[in-house]
Order: sequence, then C-alpha cells, then structure tokens
Amino acid sequence: MTGRTEPDESAHEAEPWDRVISPSSAVSPLPFHEIWKYRDLLFLLTKRDIIAFYKQTLLGPLWFFVQPILTSLIYVLVFGRIARLSTDGVPQLAFYLCGVTFWNYFAECFNKTATVFKDNAHVFGKVYFPRIIMPLSIVLSNLVRFLVQFLLLLCCVAWYWHLGHIRPNAYILCIPLLVAVMASLGLSFGMLFSSVTTKYRDMIFLLQFGVQLLMYATPVVYPSSEIPNAAAKALSWNPLGPIFEMARYGLLGAGEVSMTSIAYTVCFAAVATLVSALVFDQVQRTAMDTI
Repeated sequence: MTGRTEPDESAHEAEPWDRVISPSSAVSPLPFHEIWKYRDLLFLLTKRDIIAFYKQTLLGPLWFFVQPILTSLIYVLVFGRIARLSTDGVPQLAFYLCGVTFWNYFAECFNKTATVFKDNAHVFGKVYFPRIIMPLSIVLSNLVRFLVQFLLLLCCVAWYWHLGHIRPNAYILCIPLLVAVMASLGLSFGMLFSSVTTKYRDMIFLLQFGVQLLMYATPVVYPSSEIPNAAAKALSWNPLGPIFEMARYGLLGAGEVSMTSIAYTVCFAAVATLVSALVFDQVQRTAMDTI
C-alpha cells in the first residue's frame, strides 16, 4: 500500500518570493524612483482623463475652446460693461481671457486633486501603485487642456498686437515658470485638502465655495492697481497674485512686475509642495481604512 507523501515544508519555505511588498518606514514625500517606475501608468491615467473630458459630448474637444470664450464674454458683460472694472487700458476680452485661462488650470488641478481619495477609492482598494501618481496625472491632463486654451489666448494676443492695442514684452518667456509654479500650488493645495477630506467628508462641500472665494482674492477679473490700500497688504500674501500679474505684463504689457513677489511665490510653492507631499504620504497609508 502506498503511503501519503507529506509535503516538504522546509523546501517550500526555502523558495524565494518574487516580490515582497511591505510598508516603508522612510520619510519619502516625493518618491521620484517609484514615479519613474510607474511612468507608463501615469501616461495612461493622463490619457484617460483627457479622453473622458470630451467623451460622449456634442462638441467634443471644441469644449476646450468654447468654455474659456463663453466665460470671458460673461466677464466682459458683468465686470466690464456693468461693474465697469478697470483693465489697465487693455482690451477687455484679452484681459479676461488671460485671467480665465490661467485660473482654469489652477482651479481644475485644485478641485480634482482635493477629492482624489474619494473619487478613486475603488482603484486604491484593489491594486498597489504610488498614490501620488493619481494627483500627478490630474495635473498633467489639465496641463494639456491649458496648452490648448493657451493657444487660443496667443491668437487673441496676436490679433490685438496687430491692431496696436497691446504690447507683449520679454517677460512672456517666464510663462513656463509661472505655469510650473501654478501647477505646484494647485497640486499642493489639492493634496492637503484631500488629506483632510478622507476623515472629514463634509469639508468637500466647502471646496467650491472656497475656490470661488480664492478667485475673488486673486487679481483674475481685476488688476492689482484696483485693489484698495486697506486690502492690498492682506491680499499681498496670496501667492497666486504675482503669477497673474506677471502673466498679464508679459502677454498684454499691462500691470506691474515685482521680482520680490515672484520670489515669494516660488518659495511658497516649493515649501507647500514638500509639506503637502509629506502629509499626503502619511495619510495614504491609512486612507482606505477611513474612506
């Protein structure tokens, strides 16, 4: 009679695992090596967000142009014609289109990153990947939309330049730096907010109101020259203000540029990005237990 052969437990235990996933105890708010390793996933998520934006829509990618044009025309009517706010001598359409183009990028990065845990809980609970990949894909997909809308803004600037109404200058070369700083601010504010909303879900209801309030505290629909002296000192702490002022100065030739303010904004963005990435890294370890 043949006896049952017992498995060789020692041989089984000696088999090496192909990959062992364990929590990291090191403080690494920006895991560049992991981001690079999962760059294909970052590309796919970015592509997904872009396609999902205009999928099953009537106008498709034309919404990239329609939305800023309609918003700018409404601002021309409300703030230009009715409220009669100054635009520093710049044609109203060019002034508001510049503000809308840059603000849309920041607001979209902020809004979508702020709810990244809630919106992607079904993905985070099934497969491992660096969680910061998701906020980065939001920033990159919105960057593509920004570039499309920025082309529209350049066409508007070229038209008014041809008519002699505006005078772009060399500060236009600083636009890539301004976009990078604005992206880091949107990313950092969004990651901080998402870290809070994992535990306090009702904070999401304050998001839209807070972003709208921040827009009115930023020179988007008005120039800094129109800010009353009583509020100028308080609003000078807003790191977004110098971005819009320098963008308008470079593209439209209107406004003032303060290198001290720009340096403050760059330093603020760098510190905010590091702090928010550190907080995000700590929260993502237990986020699925609280969502």
